[in-house]
Amino acid sequence: MALKATIFKAQLQIADMDREYYDSHQLTLARHPSETDERMMVRLLAFALNAGERLEFTRGLSSDDEADLWQWSLGGELETWIEVGLPSEERIRKACARAGQVLVYSYGRRTAPVWWQKQSAALDRFDNLSVFLLPADACDALAALADRNMELQVTIQDGHIWMNSDSQSVEVVPEQLK
Repeated sequence: MALKATIFKAQLQIADMDREYYDSHQLTLARHPSETDERMMVRLLAFALNAGERLEFTRGLSSDDEADLWQWSLGGELETWIEVGLPSEERIRKACARAGQVLVYSYGRRTAPVWWQKQSAALDRFDNLSVFLLPADACDALAALADRNMELQVTIQDGHIWMNSDSQSVEVVPEQLK
């Protein structure tokens, strides 16, 4: 019998001073059985950083042809493709061909720097690609915020992100690699 996804609910209040975006979102996240709390919380962070009316979670790990998050225009054009983790060069190439903007939020204490060192030359040619490295300690702290019912406040200012629950506060400062 196949394992089912675990459902998480997140009430996310976002104050993004960098983009002048202020809104709250009631989100339902399905955590794939093979997905860690860290990866799920990085997906939630990616949502907060790019939040908008049409940004949505996809089937993610359950589908090879979908991003972790994406945004479609009202006219049916794929505007933004967001990947979390360490996607292959082939996957990024396909995403860059399909979407106007591709964002990768990489993480992993030892694996992310090695992944970037191997991929950077091949990915340099894509003008619509941005790659960010999330600090390992911050990702560990984000994973500790994971709860089946979350109420989180996210403040973004000058490239710094603060994600707060009732009991914890996590600061994340992504490093832009590309």
